[in-house]
Amino acid sequence: MSNQRYQWDRLSLGVCYYPEHWPERMWAEDLDRMKENGIGTVRIGEFAWSKIEPVEGCFTFDFFDRFMGLCAEKGIRVIFGTPTATPPAWLTEAHPEVLNARMDGVLYRHGGRKHTSCNSPVYLDYCRKIVTAIAERYGHHPALAGWQIDNELNCETADYYAEADDEAFRVWCRERYGSLDALNEAWGTVFWNLTYTDWSQVHIQRPTVTNAVNPHMLLDYSRFISDSVIRFAALQAEILRKHSREDVFITTNGLFGRLDNHRLTDECLDVMTYDSYPNFAYGLDRAFDPKAMNDRGWSRALTEVSSVCPHFGIMEQQSGPGGWYNRMESSAPRPGQLSLWALQSVAHGADFVSFFRWRTCPFGTEIYWHGILDYDSRTNRRLREVKSLSGKLDRLQELCGADHAAAFGVLHDYDNQFDADIDVWHRRLAQASEEGIFEASQRLHAPYDRVLLRDDTPAEALLAYPVLMYPHPLIMTAERVSILKRYVEKGGTLIMGCRAGLKDIHGRMVTQPQPGLLRELTGTTVEDFTFASIAEETPYAMLGAQRLETPVFNDVLTADEGTKVLARYASSYYAGAPALTEKLIGEGRVLHFGAVFSRETARLLLSLCGLNEPFREWISAPEEVELVLRRKGGQRWLIALNYKPQRQICRLEVPCGALLSGESCAGAFTLPPYGVEVFRLPGADELLTARKEKL
Repeated sequence: MSNQRYQWDRLSLGVCYYPEHWPERMWAEDLDRMKENGIGTVRIGEFAWSKIEPVEGCFTFDFFDRFMGLCAEKGIRVIFGTPTATPPAWLTEAHPEVLNARMDGVLYRHGGRKHTSCNSPVYLDYCRKIVTAIAERYGHHPALAGWQIDNELNCETADYYAEADDEAFRVWCRERYGSLDALNEAWGTVFWNLTYTDWSQVHIQRPTVTNAVNPHMLLDYSRFISDSVIRFAALQAEILRKHSREDVFITTNGLFGRLDNHRLTDECLDVMTYDSYPNFAYGLDRAFDPKAMNDRGWSRALTEVSSVCPHFGIMEQQSGPGGWYNRMESSAPRPGQLSLWALQSVAHGADFVSFFRWRTCPFGTEIYWHGILDYDSRTNRRLREVKSLSGKLDRLQELCGADHAAAFGVLHDYDNQFDADIDVWHRRLAQASEEGIFEASQRLHAPYDRVLLRDDTPAEALLAYPVLMYPHPLIMTAERVSILKRYVEKGGTLIMGCRAGLKDIHGRMVTQPQPGLLRELTGTTVEDFTFASIAEETPYAMLGAQRLETPVFNDVLTADEGTKVLARYASSYYAGAPALTEKLIGEGRVLHFGAVFSRETARLLLSLCGLNEPFREWISAPEEVELVLRRKGGQRWLIALNYKPQRQICRLEVPCGALLSGESCAGAFTLPPYGVEVFRLPGADELLTARKEKL
């Protein structure tokens, strides 16, 4: 389902480097040390507008000519970032209309980054000029490997409140709805007397007494922001392609909110890259919890990246402790974690891993965002670990381009994603279920894919997954119902949670019995619903003799004739009512669950679907170990990752070749603290022989 146009042909390492931060006399030594330690690519330029255009209209390339020439001489490949994330002071002072603003209209001034409006015609014109100048100069340079558009689109903020954004939103609405009558109907503006009688009255969000504005407008505002950013990226991509060699790829480093990253990749990029900082997953404001997923939880983010681009790159892989002088703090990677986190990225689909950064900058906002080297440039344990990692990647080259193999899929769509951003009821359900499903899948060693559902998604594409979970699709369309029905009819199992089918495409509540358009599919009706009450015990249901958690929110169901009740609530005023149902359709079935998917609930339901330890014929591993399966052609590799500071004992059920140790393994083996091993699984004939020998 991906439209990926570029793929690395070998596993390789890179690093982010800023030649403008260092005396030119250090460049050659830095590049030599990179090569000596297995690094062959550098990313440069994304914050260096003034090095190329120090004053308006005066372009000078001497600085980057010298650096690019040195890279070519040293055999270092370059990913060049367009510098549109940080415009120069001469531009923002002369043209304040290019600046983004707070909701109250106060402009964000020069001094930070990402402080412009991508809808400002003036800013777009200046971006067009600088990107064209850079592309014409370096698009055919022998050192150039790829382009990075901007830096982390929508990272610092995904809110745009400049006058240019207000005007552009008005145009967007007019193109989408055609008439004010249609817009008023879609947004339900009769509520609170919000009805518009002239297009000039339509605005993006502005300050209000209640700090609450029309939610249907906000849903469209998120779509507008996504469209605006994609248009901004497309402007640059068109210029870069026009002036570059055919083998030069175009990427950007994502993924961020209020942005359809699938459309961005399909329409603008050749490949997506990602910035991976597993230390963020520890929850820097929380006390240590030995039972938490912590850095292992970062695999959830990597799963999202692979749904956008199956064979992605990492533009910024954490190499040291991170933080700005005014926010964020995180610990240094423990010995082994730098390699573990890089191989975590590789396990989930990264064929290129670039560390942030080569050397920690001794000045500026990111003085605590540490790189491989510290301020003094001495060889340290992190550099030694990078060199060791390079050797490991050499032994793993056969994995390059291998696909992630999932046990099941989790459906998502951008309408519901944008809705959960603005609807706190929706957000609470979505966040709880996303975390619960991920933790359950990890502990069951049953990895999943995130699967995008659009109105034009072929049902056949979904059949790669015997089980699909669609936790809380509040917004539903007839087209998506039809796709889901065809998937089930052809043998798929679909599991949905509470609040499904509650809204239309505008985010308005449907006025038919819940679950709305999904009723025929689920064979159920929601008779009542409630958040779990703090005045009562945590609600639960009974699935046979097993206790089934029904946390956060409960839809009280009734089952149509022909729909089987699998579990009934056993607490609160709705005790005895259906909590989990099953409807058979064609060769498949639909499970409708009236609550949120906690870790234990998801674990029980996935086990019910036969997804407990799907790799058991090859390996037995404790819950503390993540297992990832990659495949290419007829070959399969199983990757085992230990995120704990204690060793973990696993057992291979069949003899396998261990790529990192270079040994042939069978029976019990030990993963050291923060250790990783990659096993080449036997083919069908070898597996049959092993089974006979075991018998």
